[in-house]
Amino acid sequence: QVQVVESGGGLVQPGGSLRLSCAASGSVFSILAMAWYRRGPEKTRDLVAIISSGGGTTYADSVKDRFTISRGNAGKSTVDLQMNNLKPEDTAVYYCKVLMRDGRTAYWGQGTQVTVSS
Repeated sequence: QVQVVESGGGLVQPGGSLRLSCAASGSVFSILAMAWYRRGPEKTRDLVAIISSGGGTTYADSVKDRFTISRGNAGKSTVDLQMNNLKPEDTAVYYCKVLMRDGRTAYWGQGTQVTVSS
C-alpha cells in the first residue's frame, strides 16, 4: 500500500506561480513513476506531467515551458510541480498519481485546488 498526500494549492492571479508537492509513503520502493493530473470544469482528469523513476519527464502540450515536474527534497518518493505564468484555464483540482512497477497498480492523492483568477 502507498499513501499519497498533495499540498501547495491555492488562489493566484494570472501570470503568477505556485508550487505543488506530493509525498508518497508506504511501499515506495516499488514506484515506477509519479505524475500530476488535473480535473477542470469540464470534469475530465487529464495528465499534466509525469516523471519516471529514471528521471525522464513528459508534459501536456498546454503546460510545456510553463510547468516543471521534479523530484522533491526527499528523493524518489516525492515530486514537485512548479507552475509559472499561470492562466485561468489552469484552474482545476490537481491530483498526484503514483504508478507502481507492475504497470497496473496506481494510487491517488485526495487532490488540491488551484484557482487562477484576478
